[in-house]
Amino acid sequence: MDGLFNAMNISSSGMAAERLRLNIISQNLANAETTKTDSGDPYRRKSVVFKEVLNSELSGTDSYGGVRVEEVQEDLSPFKIVYDPTNPQANEEGYVEMPNVNVLKEMVDMINAQRAYELNASAVSAAKAMYNAGLNIGK
Repeated sequence: MDGLFNAMNISSSGMAAERLRLNIISQNLANAETTKTDSGDPYRRKSVVFKEVLNSELSGTDSYGGVRVEEVQEDLSPFKIVYDPTNPQANEEGYVEMPNVNVLKEMVDMINAQRAYELNASAVSAAKAMYNAGLNIGK
């Protein structure tokens, strides 16, 4: 019985992590054209770093216990430079620093995160179905 609940806990931790990943991807897409933030620089792309959680951290055993978000880090790749002399953020030569967000890459990451979330949801449903089948054995 513990195995079914463990499977549900592992999958639900994956769902929570992927939900945060989707939120960060949405933030990246929303700021793909933001040329000036509070710091004065263009928006920097963010990404989520996952880390596996061992049950020893939770209950003292050495089996896997799921995943958690280790950190949300900024992508330090250079900003894109675009020629747009009409932009108020343009320098003397007419160039503007744009965010280092690649919209196509963000869309691919979004699809991957969405599918990972759906797979974890399917695993929770399968574990629930097995649990219910086990309860009905004695009937």
